Amino acid sequence: MKRLLNVLKPAIICFVFMTALCGIIYPLVVTGIAFEIFPNQAGGSIITKTADDGTEIDCGSKFIGQEFTKPEYLIGRPSGTSNLSPVASKQINLVKQRIEWWHSIDPTNKAKIPIDLVTASGSGVDPNISPEAAAYQVARIATIRGIDKSTVRNIISECTSKRLLGFWGEPGVNVLEVNLMLDALNKY
Repeated sequence: MKRLLNVLKPAIICFVFMTALCGIIYPLVVTGIAFEIFPNQAGGSIITKTADDGTEIDCGSKFIGQEFTKPEYLIGRPSGTSNLSPVASKQINLVKQRIEWWHSIDPTNKAKIPIDLVTASGSGVDPNISPEAAAYQVARIATIRGIDKSTVRNIISECTSKRLLGFWGEPGVNVLEVNLMLDALNKY
């Protein structure tokens, strides 16, 4: 028994020490440094707006997709994750249902629906859509809100991120930022 305790004692001490170091001390230090150097990002990149009474209202995160389904808003990717094969029957049926939904909220739009509007992402929380997906929705938004298409296009352009270093990734339109700017024009 004494020999077993001699073997277990260093293991238990090491376990407790490494748990405290890696599970408590290191995360607290890294989080503290992150809040000092990158306070906005470490805090979740929350977008706020000022209410009529002067209070700040949290609208959502710039990096986590919000679900918008009303036709007066720019609508992002479908929520929920998807790791389905593009040729899986379940995926094909979901895409067909989503195409029907798009036609129901915008029956006059005969343009081809961009793929990112009918397929979910692997994470299910993408905050951006492609510029093509945003352009597809311009006429509907302008008509419902009673504003010029050029105004909607300018807002979308202002909320479009470019490729990182000019070649990495794809341009993306932040759905939440566009919708907040649209709401600033006229309340819904």
